Amino acid sequence: MTTTRVPGVAAEVIAVRPGPPLTGTVTVDGSKNAALPLVAAAAALGCPVRLNNIPANTDVQTMLALLQESGWHVAQPVGKPTAAVILPTENQPVRPHLPQAARIRASYYLVPALLARHGEARLPWPGGCRIGGRGMDLHFKVYEAFGDRSVLDDSGYRVEAARRRYGTVSLVLPFRSRGATVAALLRAVTTGRPLRLGEPNLSSEVLYVLEALQAAGWETRAGERLLALSPPPSAPSDAAWVVPGDKVEAGTLACAVATTGGSARIRGARADDLGPLVAALHRLGISTVSEADTLTVNAQDGRLASRPLRATASLSPGGLDADFEPPLMALALGLPGTHLFADAINPGRHGNLLPQLARLGADIEEISPTECRLTGPQRLTGTGVEATDIRTGSALMIAGLTAQGVTTLGGLDQLRRGHADLPGKLHTLGADICEVTP
Repeated sequence: MTTTRVPGVAAEVIAVRPGPPLTGTVTVDGSKNAALPLVAAAAALGCPVRLNNIPANTDVQTMLALLQESGWHVAQPVGKPTAAVILPTENQPVRPHLPQAARIRASYYLVPALLARHGEARLPWPGGCRIGGRGMDLHFKVYEAFGDRSVLDDSGYRVEAARRRYGTVSLVLPFRSRGATVAALLRAVTTGRPLRLGEPNLSSEVLYVLEALQAAGWETRAGERLLALSPPPSAPSDAAWVVPGDKVEAGTLACAVATTGGSARIRGARADDLGPLVAALHRLGISTVSEADTLTVNAQDGRLASRPLRATASLSPGGLDADFEPPLMALALGLPGTHLFADAINPGRHGNLLPQLARLGADIEEISPTECRLTGPQRLTGTGVEATDIRTGSALMIAGLTAQGVTTLGGLDQLRRGHADLPGKLHTLGADICEVTP
């Protein structure tokens, strides 16, 4: 069975069968989780920004379309499909109506840019993966600190910009929210005010935004307890940024290679972003080396002793990104030991993933809605499963690589929100995978 495609026709189902160990070299796309706030930051900066290595997944394409409908021009340089230039148009601003913003979670990153251009941001409640509550109360507290006013109803929310104010904005987050941290950074950019943010989220995606702003002249200082941002002496005339490679896609491919006992090189993601994932693979006995932009996985090297894994998603600096947990769970099903998993950041994720893995025959004990335990190795059997969210879909593909028989995966619209072509990358490494078109 091989990958087959009909040009211009989207597959409805992916079929996966076990095959030989995955081997070879593959390069990841730009990171969805990094591209979304960087697109919003480009809009907030108020000058032409060229973004390179933009991924072609549907969430990022939706974000770019929202910008165009909101008064920005998004131009694609000739012959550069992964690049775009983002700049405001000179047309008289018209307050946009953006119902399609409900398709993605990251639409809330656009609030600061909309406030700067229109004086108001009207958006539906964020959508995206259904993996638990996505409250925005902390976002509204951020805007309140800048003097903005928020009005909420069942259909969405409206933020009204404050009159021009000056001076440093200081606030402390009650927990390390990535979304609220980005909101504070981008609102500081659009108001031109210094920011002192206590207890910030310092995930790689936030650090990418800080790097981009620093390249545009902003002074940045990031510590575990305090993040400080100061405006440049003069506004930048233009900027050029690069979307980093997708660490989650790299980790997913690494788990797929390890599941099959293979050996491969995965290029494109920064080594600094993969430390917790590499540590988890080492604990599971998988030889893994991350250097510069290359992750080398060699599950054929039996020199490392396998130990039980405790994978706990964390917002703390250096903690395990929640998006690494599902592929690690799929991998652990085939490895000896009793392994524990916890994700209180996305409280609905296990409710999506565990029932689908159970359809393949996985025996997973649910300790609580956000914690579970499994003992491996387990024998899985292929059947029909559904990608109820992005990471559930990618984990199910990993499980299907060793499940006896054929695993068919539906819900591909969810998978494509985060990955432009994850099945194709697996196929490049030798996976027996087929896209079934209508």
